[in-house]
Amino acid sequence: MKIAILSTEPSLYSTRKLVEAGEKQGHEVQVIDYLRCYMNITSMKPQVIYKGEPLEGLDAIIPRIGASKTFYGTAVVRQFEMMGVFTPNPSQAISQSRDKLHCLQLLARDGIGLPVTGFANSTKDIDGLINTVGGAPLVIKLLEGTQGIGVVLTETYQAAKSVIEAFRGLDANILVQEFIKEAGGADLRCFVVGDKVIASMKRQGAEGEFRSNLHRGGKAEKIKLTPEERSTATRSAKAMGLRVAGVDLLRSNHGPVVMEVNSSPGLEGIEAATGVDVSGKIIEFLEKNAEKGQVRDRIED
Repeated sequence: MKIAILSTEPSLYSTRKLVEAGEKQGHEVQVIDYLRCYMNITSMKPQVIYKGEPLEGLDAIIPRIGASKTFYGTAVVRQFEMMGVFTPNPSQAISQSRDKLHCLQLLARDGIGLPVTGFANSTKDIDGLINTVGGAPLVIKLLEGTQGIGVVLTETYQAAKSVIEAFRGLDANILVQEFIKEAGGADLRCFVVGDKVIASMKRQGAEGEFRSNLHRGGKAEKIKLTPEERSTATRSAKAMGLRVAGVDLLRSNHGPVVMEVNSSPGLEGIEAATGVDVSGKIIEFLEKNAEKGQVRDRIED
């Protein structure tokens, strides 16, 4: 097969491992900086042009779209879809997962466990918003935040009110969520490929840190999921329309709850913690599912 990895950073671990895995299986793999692609949008012969040359003959792409580049990145993915190129993560699915509010609404529609979550526009409704999620302590999240940035734990009612007023004063869109204290600063990263969880790890936040992100000093270890956790992860990826996803769960007193569904999950942490060749599993999925010229399904919103 001829595979393109859409990534702005060829040197990143995830990109390099996907290239190595594809070449190991005998495929022709190239890294395409999607920000340098431009498109000929026509009904007769849509094209993606890269460095002055049209990209032709591709069997599959693997989108590795940065959060801050979602709009342009998904436009490029959508153009490849118009050309009949297979992608494990369709453009609409990537967009839906990147919109935190939309993502939670779709998960809730499918009956998937979530932290109690509130969303409001007016600062006049702060008291009601806080009460909706059960009061303090609570977590306040910027909708546009990534990798733990823009996530604040407020211990008291007054602190929560002050932070919400400050964010809304900057016209920032925020979510307010119940604080899952029993999780103990740990979450579960479930890596879904196709309709299966192929690897899972527990990420434990550093002492005094409620966020479990590894780049913030968190530690990771391999963990065995319960059947309910495994089902929640696969159902979440399916609800988004993603065939490759990192689903982050918390263990709460009322079962697993989903914190995020990531369309471009990193490979380094999960491979190091579990010993699973995740990049190889992704390539195997492409081998089984990519059919050149076949337009893939569309995702309902």
